[in-house]
Amino acid sequence: MPLTPDVSTPVDAKAWARTLARYREPSLYRILFEIAATVLPLAGLWAIMGLTLRASHGLCLVLAIPAALFLVRLFLIQHDCGHDACFRSRATNDWVGRAIGVATLTPYDYWKRTHAVHHATVGNLDERGLGDVTTLTVAEYRGASRLGRLRYRVYRHPAVMFGLGPTYLFLLRHRLPVGLMRAGWRPWLSTMGTNAATSLIVAGLVWWVGLVPFLAIHGPVVLMSSSLGVWLFYVQHQFEETHWSARPDWSHAEAALHGSSHYDLPKALHWLTANVGLHHIHHLGSRIPFYRLPAVMRDYPELGNVGRITLVQSFRCVPLTLWDESNRSLVSFRTARQIVR
Repeated sequence: MPLTPDVSTPVDAKAWARTLARYREPSLYRILFEIAATVLPLAGLWAIMGLTLRASHGLCLVLAIPAALFLVRLFLIQHDCGHDACFRSRATNDWVGRAIGVATLTPYDYWKRTHAVHHATVGNLDERGLGDVTTLTVAEYRGASRLGRLRYRVYRHPAVMFGLGPTYLFLLRHRLPVGLMRAGWRPWLSTMGTNAATSLIVAGLVWWVGLVPFLAIHGPVVLMSSSLGVWLFYVQHQFEETHWSARPDWSHAEAALHGSSHYDLPKALHWLTANVGLHHIHHLGSRIPFYRLPAVMRDYPELGNVGRITLVQSFRCVPLTLWDESNRSLVSFRTARQIVR
């Protein structure tokens, strides 16, 4: 049943959050369809890649692109499970999320906890460091040592941010509960359990198709999907007019609305990325199922211009590396030098 929008338009971020709470109700049939519409094509593409590998390595590599997109979509369904947005039962959300985490190489309970920190502290200059892209202010960068500035430059370099970094994150870092090493047994159980389940599945696939074919099929899919996932997360928060502030000026609702972008993608890409481009709406109402986000945009078109970035414009976000507190915008290293001068 379609939701009827309010007659009045909310005037501030807190009012928007209250208004959008009406869209939270999940649909069991819809989420089962969305899972099937993601898992079945992914499995089919994997099987076709296996059949075509000997005939054409090039075709196999081309097929890895849509397979990577479906794997990203599967991760984003896991992401919604982490927000209790897929099913009414929290336990069902958690167990489905754990199962998906084995395929996405992401320990669900550990990731859910760090991602909750990201949502709770988005745009807060006093609470950076866990579950987000490390971002320094211009003043902090100037005050850092030469080694510190070099480390930050290497970290923010596109080859590291979207190449080596995602590979390290999903293949290595997620094998341990980094950041929660002393947070009790739950993060350890999540990571070790995911590692064990993934190892069993990988062993079975290697036994079935062989080690080299497995690496040739699944390796490109994992590498591409990791980079695509990090790219989406980056663009959702690292854009020129994003929002950062320190206490007491920081407001969770304001940071959620203005510190998250509206990544306006073509419809096909919106579907393949589970509407995560409507990220400002997601941060205002994280329990809204991803398939209801377009309904919010349809009912409240004025949200379409908040933090809007097109696909072409998103590539201009790559050089933006430092937060300029004076102008309240994300700037490049070059612009930061000009500001200092």
